[in-house]
Amino acid sequence: MIDDGEFIRGKVPMTKQEIRVLTIAKARLTADDVAVDVGAGTGSLTIEAAMKCRKVYALERNADAVELIKRNVEKFAVDNVEIIYETAPRGLDRIDRIDAAIIGGSGGHLVDILNEIDQRLVTGGRLVLNCITIQSASTALDWLRARDAYEHNAIQVQINRIERVGRVDMARALNPIFIVDAVKRRL
Repeated sequence: MIDDGEFIRGKVPMTKQEIRVLTIAKARLTADDVAVDVGAGTGSLTIEAAMKCRKVYALERNADAVELIKRNVEKFAVDNVEIIYETAPRGLDRIDRIDAAIIGGSGGHLVDILNEIDQRLVTGGRLVLNCITIQSASTALDWLRARDAYEHNAIQVQINRIERVGRVDMARALNPIFIVDAVKRRL
């Protein structure tokens, strides 16, 4: 996994390394996969996924973030990324098949995004959502519970990084994240 400091960031939020590790593990990416990263931000998850997959679509609505994704794609020399500059769920219609979907941001359109992904996610496809709010996690879980085709799990992760403060070490908390993951067992 890539250290956080290696990414070109600007002022766009970025999924931290520890959360990327868990997200990529839960997505169970393979070399033949086509993946989508919705709300791609700086592209940190896009880049990590591109190093494992055949093709990755980075869907992002923020112009500054799109520029950062382009710069990070160039920096890490991944040529299997296609950037879609749209507000999701628009833009998902450009993708025929999805083996793995990662949702990091939804702009308040989570249900619509999930409905669009569901139409394209193959049997055995994986869905991973990184939710920073209880409401987003609840919406995702409600959506999954209403569909028998999905098996799902959820965890809440709190990462603390140890930092030196003077002569002592102190735990500095990162924002807690709910990670919801699911597998589509049938169409």
